[in-house]
Amino acid sequence: MKKWAIILTSVVLLGACSDMTATQQRALTGTVGGAAGGAAIGAIAGNAGLGAAIGAGAGLVGGLVYDRVQKNQQAAFQQGYTEGRQSR
Repeated sequence: MKKWAIILTSVVLLGACSDMTATQQRALTGTVGGAAGGAAIGAIAGNAGLGAAIGAGAGLVGGLVYDRVQKNQQAAFQQGYTEGRQSR
């Protein structure tokens, strides 16, 4: 029974992400990954909750920074592509 609950929860959570923008998806992925990593490190250090909170914050910032880098890269590519097409 527990196995089915985990599978159902996973499917519902993945389906909820389908209408998100790329920025929202990257922020969520960073937050969840950071919280998981922070909780693991916090559990070793003795305070999983604090570790999860710190990890979630760091993951959110990391996800947003990654999103900004990806957007800048895409904008630079589009600019170069447009300039290349115009110089023909």
